[in-house]
Amino acid sequence: MNILIHPTYFPSIAHFSAIAAAEHVILEVQDNFVKQTYRNRAYIYGANGKLALNIPVIFSQKNRLKYHEVKVFNEENWQSLHWKSLLSAYRTSPFFEYYEDELYPLFHEKVEYLLDFNLKCFQTILDCLQLDIPMSKNEIFEKEPANVKDCRYLVHAKKEPEYKFTEYTQVFSEKHGFISNLSILDLLFNEGPNALTYLEEQTLTIP
Repeated sequence: MNILIHPTYFPSIAHFSAIAAAEHVILEVQDNFVKQTYRNRAYIYGANGKLALNIPVIFSQKNRLKYHEVKVFNEENWQSLHWKSLLSAYRTSPFFEYYEDELYPLFHEKVEYLLDFNLKCFQTILDCLQLDIPMSKNEIFEKEPANVKDCRYLVHAKKEPEYKFTEYTQVFSEKHGFISNLSILDLLFNEGPNALTYLEEQTLTIP
């Protein structure tokens, strides 16, 4: 199965479930940027429950921009804030230290364009998962692409379906219960090398 999917900021488990089941992944890089999506947002499990990590961007609704044209707003020290949030949420997880060195540079090197940064994050996670899968980027935007499963709907952070993913142990699950479909980071830090097997065992219904 070939799929078309957005490269988002540390994609959700639903995203990676689709990727793990694919034979070839085509990355949507020709679309217009839309706010309040996973393009610049990821959810982790903090001490108080579900926590959003948002990348601030330079964007105006009046001036429509392509995703690859959107720049990150670095006047806010968001990288430091996100790294501290990850430390607070996952320092005690079983596998945080196992992946820390691979993730650290992403939060301590200058970022200019959102898409370029997301692609770096995406590749880093593939390396952590040891997931080797053929990938390419699309060259034109198609509203109704042919011969490919369109998984671009997974980019929407609001009005998500209720995913029935298998529960796994999360750091704060005793306080707030299991939270489904967080960022792939949550699965990685809690399940480590077993994360890929977990993804392959999930069933994602693609419309």
